[in-house]
Amino acid sequence: MEIITKAGKINGIEEKDHIEYRGIKFATAGRFEYAVPVTDFSEVKDRLTPDGSYDATYYGDVCTQKRIWYEHLENPTRMFYYKEFREDISFNYSEDCLYLNICTPLEPSDCPVIIFIHGGGFDSGSNYDSAIDGIALSKKGAVVVTIQYRVGVFGYLTDEKIKEEYGREGNFGQDDIFTAVKWVKDNIKDFGGDPENITLMGQSAGAISIQYLCLSKKSEGLFKHVIMMSGGGMFPKFALPRPAESTREYWLDVRNTAGAKTFEDFKNLDAKKIFDAIEIVKEKRKDGIYNTMPVIDGYLIEKPVDVLIKNPLKIDYMIGYTNNDMYAPVMAHIGHKFGKAVGAYLYYFDVDAPGGDGNAAFHSADIRYLLGTLKNSFRPYDEEDEKVSEYMMERVIAFAKTGDPDNGGVKWENAGRKSLHVVKPVSEIKMSRPGWGKLINNMIKKGDPKYVEVSS
Repeated sequence: MEIITKAGKINGIEEKDHIEYRGIKFATAGRFEYAVPVTDFSEVKDRLTPDGSYDATYYGDVCTQKRIWYEHLENPTRMFYYKEFREDISFNYSEDCLYLNICTPLEPSDCPVIIFIHGGGFDSGSNYDSAIDGIALSKKGAVVVTIQYRVGVFGYLTDEKIKEEYGREGNFGQDDIFTAVKWVKDNIKDFGGDPENITLMGQSAGAISIQYLCLSKKSEGLFKHVIMMSGGGMFPKFALPRPAESTREYWLDVRNTAGAKTFEDFKNLDAKKIFDAIEIVKEKRKDGIYNTMPVIDGYLIEKPVDVLIKNPLKIDYMIGYTNNDMYAPVMAHIGHKFGKAVGAYLYYFDVDAPGGDGNAAFHSADIRYLLGTLKNSFRPYDEEDEKVSEYMMERVIAFAKTGDPDNGGVKWENAGRKSLHVVKPVSEIKMSRPGWGKLINNMIKKGDPKYVEVSS
């Protein structure tokens, strides 16, 4: 399948009921440099076919990250997510990773656009884990984009040399997401999407990244609706972005541990040596998680989030959380608090993962249902699971089209104390208050998912 865009000709994969364009390079960026959008496909020499078309029939490389050398699969939680999303999938990794995938109906025209942003704690993840693709939603009439961004040290390092050059530092990953959204806004019409009707959808770190975009005036006019899965609202103050300069000391510790005398040395150091140093630093200090995430950079996150959150973009919001989410009652509380302030549609996903491993509706369990990717899992999902997935996909499509997820059936009320209680069977789905007792109990007894062999 070949189409002509303003960036040039591009070849995708045409199936019987959808079209996929994989590995579209939306920007270039050197290590610790901010992204520059790709406007001409002819600049991407390694993807050109003999006739000069861009070859979008295979995925782009995933950002270099710790899992290449340090999967930590002796950790039950890491083993759980490995089996859940990555087992038996082949990934190519590099720092040249700013690619996106586009999935469309067969004859797309002014379709609502959904941009999905993956999670991974800001230090891992890809846009084609087994739970992530846009096929099912594209078959319902949307143009679906899944994006990649830089993570870990390559996404969130801060240093005074970066500030000297750019007037800001850190947030390379957040800037990648911002750049990707702008690229989609500028180019998606050529793929049959409506650039004036864009929905951002993300889970965990992807949802939090969306939250930060919704607190920036630079995002005004870029998108109309957002769906934040396990990441909407304001976290407790200790978990909020810190001033960029306050995280420099952590990264300087990493640099010194890696044996790099200067920032330039570190910029050119072998990636494996950088990750070796990060592992050493992680063992001797326990503040890594607070220093390896988005920061207040004066540009994309201009002020403290507890100040910015008082004046979010006036757009349409959907916020969801699961019954065994990471810090489940906290996720529910912040979602409801912010949701009430912005008139959001809220859902409480209460469908336990099948298979008997005792992890309930774990953090990210809802992704497969909302994206329609149950079939890509090893879990024994049944007909009722498929019905719940169909129900939620219809709500996502309705929301992407109009900003209102109602499509018949249960009236989804917004901006109240109640949320859409998503359960099996579908006939039992209704508006209700969160099950606070269950959320608290799950957090105390279950915590993060633990890998247990799933029964067949």
